[in-house]
Parts: sequence; structure tokens; C-alpha cells
Amino acid sequence: MRRLLLSLTAAATFAATGALADVKLPNLISDHMVLQSGQPVAIWGKADAGEKVTVKLAGQTVRATAGADGKWKVMLKPLKASATAAQMSVKGKNNLTVSDILIGEVWLASGQSNMEKPFRNQSGQKDVFDADKALAAADTPQIRLFKVKKTRTNTPAADVEGKWIVTTPQSLDESRFSATAYVFGQRLHTTLNTPVGLIDSTWGGTRIEPWTAPEGFAAVPALKRFTGQAPGTKVDETVMSELYNGMIAPLVPYGLKGAIWYQGESNVYPVGAPDYTAKMEALIGGWRTVFGQDLAFYYVQIAPHTYHITRQNQVVSPEAEPRIWEAQTDALRIPNTGMIVTTDLVDDLTDIHPRDKITVGQRLAGQALAKTYKQTGLVVDGPKFRSLSVEGNKAVLSYDDIGGGLIARDGKALNWFNIRGADGVWFPGVATIEGDKVVVSSPAVATPVAVRFAWDEAARPNLTNKEGLPALPFRSTRD
Repeated sequence: MRRLLLSLTAAATFAATGALADVKLPNLISDHMVLQSGQPVAIWGKADAGEKVTVKLAGQTVRATAGADGKWKVMLKPLKASATAAQMSVKGKNNLTVSDILIGEVWLASGQSNMEKPFRNQSGQKDVFDADKALAAADTPQIRLFKVKKTRTNTPAADVEGKWIVTTPQSLDESRFSATAYVFGQRLHTTLNTPVGLIDSTWGGTRIEPWTAPEGFAAVPALKRFTGQAPGTKVDETVMSELYNGMIAPLVPYGLKGAIWYQGESNVYPVGAPDYTAKMEALIGGWRTVFGQDLAFYYVQIAPHTYHITRQNQVVSPEAEPRIWEAQTDALRIPNTGMIVTTDLVDDLTDIHPRDKITVGQRLAGQALAKTYKQTGLVVDGPKFRSLSVEGNKAVLSYDDIGGGLIARDGKALNWFNIRGADGVWFPGVATIEGDKVVVSSPAVATPVAVRFAWDEAARPNLTNKEGLPALPFRSTRD
């Protein structure tokens, strides 16, 4: 009996030691993955402390030794884009093979429910417009999808749960992958003729603060209240960094080209917009810091929605959302960013999930193609207010990004302009396009002082450029 017990103990010890000795890769580094072309590529994992690991891919052989914590990482030299499936071997005390690897463009998609929204069958939501047509056309094996399982943690997780899948109509539908992200990737793939990898790390109803890395908060003085807090502490009614810890940190240091972001609805209430721009600086800066690169970052200005009706216990003014719009516009001061406007894409103001996600994805892709990939001849921004001058009883507005010129997209009189004088009383403005400017006046205002445009949560204005991109909401003064 004693001999049997000793044998069983030895076998158990060997099994445990053997399990620890196995080289392991994170779920993100697996069959069907896309690696970012044109920049150094990190491959990492776990092994026994001191274990030597060899990685071979695309003619390169690189080696590392696991540290005292069992972690190891190697860096591959930049790889050329390739749609030919490659194989990677990882050897330590055991051998691993990762198959069907493509080299191309890799983007992270994150945010709340409007980024999370799949083409169809999302509980409590209507399907994306033309969902069946989009899904039927999704026979795109060079687009690979990785959907991160929802996870909240108070400290950075070691790994995410998920797997790379090859896009087919069935896999895209069944994976419930972000419709916006897929359309974005599809346009990149078609235009650049290169494989595309998309990582969907989203969670409906979430605020910006949980997605932000501690490093991001620490770099923005206006957000000092977020630094030095114990894990799990609530600040601004939310637990800071818990989604970053569970759903972004484990992706580091996977090579990315950039990120697309669709969030802000949950920050309309209860504290609103006073420092939402600073929070975007923290989010973007934090991600760039932890990934160790100047990630391109393109985001969606949230769509019109009647918050003060649907959430009347939390939002008391129809100006609450325009203040978020303004904060999102201000965030364009952050280098290597871009924003799309969606005031023209709402079919139902009471539905916080507008159904035209195809246009959203296309516009985000336009930002990336023009600004990251330097494609020429693209107009990707809508008219943006630059300055106001006064000529008698008229306010003359100058714009940037007018493209081929200013128009009313429906051919009707311009709408959603307001004007005021020194008394501070706002009146509806009569607005007309005169060349590359908009002229606003009102019989009730003898000497204009300020103009505002689309300054209401329900605003769906008709001013666009000739390329069909809507003008950004604004107010000319902030008093």
C-alpha cells in the first residue's frame, strides 16, 4: 500500500510538473490569427522559469528565456502583408504549432452597445438595416474576427477568452460580431487588398472610465481624482479601469494598427460632459502607452436621442447630449485621431441604437483610409465651424472641411440654427448658404453675438458638404 501511495504521489507530481513545463500561448495567438504587417510583432506566453523558448515564423527564428514569473516574449522583425496561410512553431519543453496565419492590418474595436451591436438578433434591439444582404455577402476568408468575452476585473487579467474565426456569412452571424467593426474591416480589406484582423472588445451600457488604463488617468492632471485609488473603487459612479483590466490589458502587446471607438451614450448622464474630453485623452493616451505605439484612433460622435424623455430621471435638459458632442469635437485636438458625425443616420429618436451601422462603419473606414493609409482624393470630414463675423444684423459663419461645397442635403431651407444678441435670448435663425459660408439672422436680433447649430439632443440638421457628410454641431461661444 505504501509503495502504491508513493507511486501515485510521484505520478501526480510528474503530471503537475509536466503541466507547468508546457509552453503556453495566450488565446489571441492562435490558429487563423492576423498579425500586423510592417512593424515589429510580439509573440509571448508562459513557461517554466528559465525555460528556453524558440519561435519560428516566415523564415525568422527568435529565442527567449522565461523569467522568474514564467513569462517570455520575443519580437519578430516587421512582416510583409500576405494572404498566403503561414505556420508558426513554438518550442520549449513541448512543441506548439499555430496554423493559418495571415499578415495584414489589425484593428481593435471597442465601446458600448452601438459598437457591440451585431447585424441581427440582439436582444431588445432591431436588426441593422440591410442585415441579411450584408451577411450574405460576408464570404470574406481574409477577414478574421476575434470577439473578446465580457470580463470585469479589479487587476489586469492574464488572458482573454475568445478565438479567431474565419469570416463566412454563418460565422459572422453566429459570433454576434460588431456590425460596425466588420463593415470597417471589409472596406479596408477591399480597398487595400490585404488581410484584416478585427478584435471586438465591447460591452453595452458601459462608460468610458472602466475602459481607461491607470496610466491614462495618471497622465491627465484634470483626472487626478482617479489616481491612487484602491482596486474596485468607484469614481464618478463607476469602477475605474475594470474593463480595461479584463478586456484590453490581456491583449497587450499584440500588434495593432489602430482602434475604433463608439461610446459616450452612458456618459451623457449622470455627471455629463464637463471633463469627457479629458477622459478621452486619458483613454487614448493610456492605450497608446501600454501598447507602446501611437495607435490611430477614430471614433463616432454619438447619435441624436431623446435622453431627457427616455431617461427623464437622469437627464433633465435636451442640451446634455450636445455638450457631449462638443466634448467629442474638442477631443480632435488629440493627434492622430478622427471623428465621424451621425446626426443624419437616425431613423427613430427614441431608439438609442440607430440601425444604420453600415454607413457608420464605412465612414470610420474612410477616416482610416485617408489619414492612416494616406489614400488620396477622399473627403472624410463634414463641415466644421471655424469662426463667426458680424455684418450688420447678420452672423457670417466660416467653415473648415467643406469638401466640394456646402449644401442642404434635402434641398430645403437650412435648419437647427439659433441666434442671439447681447441679451442672451435665443431665437430661431434664418440660415442661407452664400458661397462657402452660412449667413444667419433673425428679425428679433438686431446685433448678433452668438450662433449655435444642432444644439439639441433631437437635432437632425440638413447642412452637409456635397459629399454628404453632415456638419458638426457647435455653439460659437460657451457662456
